[in-house]
Amino acid sequence: MSVVRLSLLSSAVALAVAGCGGGAEFGATGTLSLGITDAPVDGAKHVYVQFSSLELHGPDGTRTITFGAPKQIDLLALSGGLSLPLLEGQTLTAGHYQWIRLNVDTDGTLDTYLVADDIDETVHELTIPSNAETGLKLVRGFDVPAGGSADFTIDFDLRKSLVESSGGYHLKPVLRIEDNVEVGAVAGEVDLGVYSCNTTGNAVYVFSGHDATLADINTSLTTGPVTTADVKAHEDGSYHYRAAFLAPGAYTVALTCDVESDTAEDTESLSFAKSYNVTVTADEVTSQSFTSL
Repeated sequence: MSVVRLSLLSSAVALAVAGCGGGAEFGATGTLSLGITDAPVDGAKHVYVQFSSLELHGPDGTRTITFGAPKQIDLLALSGGLSLPLLEGQTLTAGHYQWIRLNVDTDGTLDTYLVADDIDETVHELTIPSNAETGLKLVRGFDVPAGGSADFTIDFDLRKSLVESSGGYHLKPVLRIEDNVEVGAVAGEVDLGVYSCNTTGNAVYVFSGHDATLADINTSLTTGPVTTADVKAHEDGSYHYRAAFLAPGAYTVALTCDVESDTAEDTESLSFAKSYNVTVTADEVTSQSFTSL
């Protein structure tokens, strides 16, 4: 069995904060819960990723937590604010943790694979680049409080992560982690007729800051959205989007009617029909619809 390690590394700033005192009482413990969510991707019906274990580096050095049975998760079922638990109430030594590493099975026997959104539902095994371990960085570490609990969600952003090449499909994970106590969301209705959009191929891109520069996804550049959200039809015939697990702060949300032309590693001239400035507040859903020019 081949196991690929996906590292979530904290920044030097987080490490510096951890070194300034405030450590947990010796021997104290807390609990950690981790969920998995995903931003959507085009051209796939299912994207299964099988997790065998995870590693954390903190007060006691590196600790490995092996799951009783591998956890295979269909990431495409988790967009729009949905999530599934990867770790629930795991007791850990309290204190600061610098990184998390997710161990993923990729032995080519329907453990980590993609089902294409075509008439044959073609199956493609997913591989992960050998250098992925050093390429996945977060902007901060996290703390497990003494006698308390920490609850985070990891966004496994497939629109940025899934790369098609002549050799097949590669999973080049672009992950972000958010504290569930602090996150909010942005959601609203989209009137496709106002912007002359088709009923498919529409998405809302979420950029950091007000009046942000709008750009396509290109993982080799520092520009681009924090996350994206598909525009989906409701039973009443209306169309809506929801971008979740966002840290509090200022954002720009922008609607594109041509998301299918955007790829993870190339620069495209992606057009945006409309954009708005929004502010996300913890534990609240900010409403912003796209219904006028």
